[in-house]
Amino acid sequence: MKTKKQKNIIQWLLKPLMVVTLFFNLASCVEQVDKSKSGTDAATDTSEKIESAIDLTGMKIGYCTPSLNAPYYQALLQSIQASTEKNGMVFLSADGQDDINKQIAAVEDLITKGVDALLLNPKDPDALVGVTKLAKAAGIPVFIIDSSIDPSADFVTTIQSNNLANGELAGEWLAKKFGKEKMNIALLSGNAGNPVGRTRKQGLLQGITEEQLRTLGYIDLDIKTQMYTDWSYAGGLKAMEDILVAHPDINVVITESDVCVLGAIKAIAQAGKTDDILIVAGADGQKEAIKYIMDTDFYGCTAMNSPVQIGKNAVEYAIQYINGKRDFKKTSFTAPLLITKENAAKYYDPKALF
Repeated sequence: MKTKKQKNIIQWLLKPLMVVTLFFNLASCVEQVDKSKSGTDAATDTSEKIESAIDLTGMKIGYCTPSLNAPYYQALLQSIQASTEKNGMVFLSADGQDDINKQIAAVEDLITKGVDALLLNPKDPDALVGVTKLAKAAGIPVFIIDSSIDPSADFVTTIQSNNLANGELAGEWLAKKFGKEKMNIALLSGNAGNPVGRTRKQGLLQGITEEQLRTLGYIDLDIKTQMYTDWSYAGGLKAMEDILVAHPDINVVITESDVCVLGAIKAIAQAGKTDDILIVAGADGQKEAIKYIMDTDFYGCTAMNSPVQIGKNAVEYAIQYINGKRDFKKTSFTAPLLITKENAAKYYDPKALF
């Protein structure tokens, strides 16, 4: 790592490059989080002090989220905040406000504030590459969390759930559930080109086909349609309404995320088809989805994508880096886990943000 003096010199040189962009963005885009305002979710209040040979007091961890418009993003932010402050460090938060240009500017501002480690959840895998290079030039290690970034970026590691393995578990469960029965499948995705969604979808389809080959000796995979939901309740509702009109024979909905399908449930219920359609999610373990799994038969399973664990791991890796560790794998996964009716109660927390 560079000395503080070297970092200050580099940051001073970078400021002219950043000032024009920052001028046109809201001053509130980046702020130090005030605990009295943000609170702490019960699900994140499990952080532990991480062993460190270096005094961490006063060191700054910066986190930039693509948005705070979903419970997952809020829970992830709170987990990072709790873990950071538990270890005596200062937490700086930046909200990209669901806008790539604002997220770039927010990250640049974190760099000028001299954070000791930058945790970045990029809205776009390509657009944020440049700011990772600015961070490296300033001597700031970058950790990509939850989502993915282009390999040309300068970053230490990516911390996320095992999207491929989780999807495979959900796909296998579905194939076992249906056996030889015909599946007419609708696929609900987040948005086009999203690398995390693509990996979850790949896992779902691999899980279905591999299990069919093992048990049936052939593949019968009929995806009637794919619709995009923009990772939102409203998007899922609209997509499902359109699907039910165009494909009334649908009996399975597979999805890249619980949030993509929670709105779809309303459309399914309004059409009187909760007894005719089975839902399977490749992620996330959102509390509303777990509750449906516990209480109904139409939501079959989901897979765990824990924002609490990802946040804790990200802070732990940042502290390890500060202490001199450099041999990180390029991707670090949390353990895959399938949630079904048999184990849903174990993972349901009605007080959780997510």
